[in-house]
Amino acid sequence: MGKDVCVYLIGGGPGDPGLFTLKGKQCLEEADVVIYDYLASGRLLRYANPDAELIFVGKKGFTQHVTQDEINKIIIEKAQQEGVKKVARLKGGDPFVFGRGGEEALALKENGIHFEVVPGVTAGVAAPAYAGIPVTHRGIASSVAFITGHEDPTKDESAIDWAYLAKGVDTLCFYMGIKALPLIAERLISEGRDANTAVALVRWGTTPSQEILVSTLDKVAEEAAAKKFKAPAIILVGDVAQLREKLHWFEDKKTLLGQHIVVTRSRTQASALTDQLEAKGAEVFEFPTIQITPPSSFASLDAAIDELDEFNWLIFTSVNGVSGFFERLAQSGKDSRALGGMQIAAIGPSTAESLSKWGIAADVIPSEYKAEGVLESLQEAGIKAGDKALLARAAVARDILPEGLKAAGIDVVVAPVYETRIDSNGKAKELLELLENKEINTVTFASSSTVENFMLLLEQEVSKQEALELLEGTCIASIGPITSQTARDLGLNVALEAIEYTIPGLVEALEKQQ
Repeated sequence: MGKDVCVYLIGGGPGDPGLFTLKGKQCLEEADVVIYDYLASGRLLRYANPDAELIFVGKKGFTQHVTQDEINKIIIEKAQQEGVKKVARLKGGDPFVFGRGGEEALALKENGIHFEVVPGVTAGVAAPAYAGIPVTHRGIASSVAFITGHEDPTKDESAIDWAYLAKGVDTLCFYMGIKALPLIAERLISEGRDANTAVALVRWGTTPSQEILVSTLDKVAEEAAAKKFKAPAIILVGDVAQLREKLHWFEDKKTLLGQHIVVTRSRTQASALTDQLEAKGAEVFEFPTIQITPPSSFASLDAAIDELDEFNWLIFTSVNGVSGFFERLAQSGKDSRALGGMQIAAIGPSTAESLSKWGIAADVIPSEYKAEGVLESLQEAGIKAGDKALLARAAVARDILPEGLKAAGIDVVVAPVYETRIDSNGKAKELLELLENKEINTVTFASSSTVENFMLLLEQEVSKQEALELLEGTCIASIGPITSQTARDLGLNVALEAIEYTIPGLVEALEKQQ
């Protein structure tokens, strides 16, 4: 058993999912079980094997939590479980820097279980860096120490040499020390550290929720209390903290900084919108409402693929339609060359871009990204009565385009290439709590089905009226008029609509609102 199973002790980094290592990503993708804690970014779970068992062993501040012994027991039990080959233990920061990864490694060793350590970017370096503070700097700081802030600075016997830290190290990085901040400051000053030494507190460093307080050693505790500065945070003591005034960069040009935005797209598509929002500084809560699945039957699509040379036009109305069509085309033993005699139409730039990945340049891209616009553009491009068109789309969709084409004398074959189903994501209670606490600024919708399923998921927990009341004061942002109308029909007040009916258009509309 020990030779066949491996437990990966993975550092999830300080919070920004972009700082996660490639080795960590690979381990998550291959793991049968993922055991993760509070400080490991939830966004990293997107890399987990869809079939993996996810186990939360969160440790949050000073509240009741799973003990380290219990976590060790869970890791060992899962590693010994029948059929399990790889276990990913995902921890915040670095597992061997105040992550108690050493204790977990020893427990595994004692039980004959093989393990590997995947280091992560530690918060003691990353959080100050995102605050514009280098922990070392020529002429200012040539030494740095990482210290636990959990230990009581007033106790008689200490594992920490406070006298040496006070005078012998230029930069001090305290982890998990907000609760003990007054005592830490007092102890350093009493051991000889200058009371005017600069101090920076960095809460939720590297994330859109990052908060920073710069003060001096003698005043920082009082100012932190006045501003109700809370954990988790890094306490950085040293003259390098003064460099923030010149080197701050994270907040610059972050147009959506401080915004808490819900993304309701499918799990596979959410990242495109999430990444753009996070790049602008927003904090994103992914609440997938739809699943993209194969259609219940490929009969009509397969029949059309067998007779592609009979079609004059191939029309795509979504990125999902493109991927679904070409995947099925490949399974039939054909490729893009089979489309050589056809005109190709795409509903918008995102769909056209998806086509380009298959070596296809769309002949028609309407200026208005909805069915009515496609129909008009097709007519302008020369589609005529007697032509035969293949429409590759979702199993359930609006009939305006096929009916309009048929009315113009076009022989239209509608071939479902995918279906959308409700995604029971299990996060409705969490979202409702965030809404109740007014912690959500905006909810985004990129299609009518996301709106419909969003309300259905909330109504599994509360009444429709309660859901609508909780959403009052929250900006409802829509990708376009069709989605907006669906939202209004369901009782939502649409406050924002993209001018260009695309994901970049939706992000741009959110920026302009600020």
